[in-house]
Amino acid sequence: MTVRERLYDIDDVWNLYHQPENDGKRFELIDGELIEMSGPGGVHGAISVNLSFYFRGFCLEHDLGIATAGTGYHPPDDRKTLLIPDVAFISYDRAPDPFPDRFVPAMPELAVEIKSPSNSITELRDKARLYLRLGSRLVWIVLPDERSVDVCAMTDTGEMSVERFAADESLTGGGVLPGFTLAVSRIFA
Repeated sequence: MTVRERLYDIDDVWNLYHQPENDGKRFELIDGELIEMSGPGGVHGAISVNLSFYFRGFCLEHDLGIATAGTGYHPPDDRKTLLIPDVAFISYDRAPDPFPDRFVPAMPELAVEIKSPSNSITELRDKARLYLRLGSRLVWIVLPDERSVDVCAMTDTGEMSVERFAADESLTGGGVLPGFTLAVSRIFA
């Protein structure tokens, strides 16, 4: 007889977040499997604020959508997968109206994952592939130790492309955030 672990859904995670013993904990779901994530450290938090600042300013100036930080997103037809990008952008076209108080039932167009000491690059690229498969158009993997950013996108053949940008280069928002540019060095300022 096979004993199977319990599968979770987004309602279970919402309830876990609101139990006192889970104060400060972060959880994601992949195919119903609950994943506890470590809390971000100082560098991670500073990078998150920097990116949030630039995304938010651009969104306000160009009225394109909503910038979020640490917000849960799930595909509208999948209650067993919940991802929490460190920073994200979702256009007004894709965002639910009104924007929910709970997890967002849509995937962001641009998701940012900041590498923590506990992450491997392979793990983050696998996660980027998942975001893209679920409908995100761009994923930025921020690498604080290298002061660089990997930009991941899906190719026409369904493979993930990865392009690394160094501190002396600039990122663009491509078709997701048209006109957005940001020097990589500003992310780490």
